[in-house]
Amino acid sequence: MNPPTKSPEEPVPIEEMTYEQALSELEAIVLDLETDERSLKQALEMFERGQALARHCAQLLEQAELKIQELSAEGLVDFNQS
Repeated sequence: MNPPTKSPEEPVPIEEMTYEQALSELEAIVLDLETDERSLKQALEMFERGQALARHCAQLLEQAELKIQELSAEGLVDFNQS
C-alpha cells in the first residue's frame, strides 16, 4: 500500500524546509500580499506564515554562522582583509 500523499494545497511544514525553500516561499508571500487583494483573514494567515518562515530562515542562518565559528579557531574570518 502506498503512503498517503499531501494535497497540493497543503503547505509543507516549515521545520522541514531548507533555507532556500523557506526564503522562496517568503518572497512569494510578500509579492502576493503587495500585489493581490485578499480578504483580511487570508492576508493575516499569509502574514502569519511569512513571519514563521522569516523566523525559520533566521534560525538556519544562525546555525550556519555557529558552524562557521566552530570551524574557525579564531572566530569569524574577515574576508575583507588586505
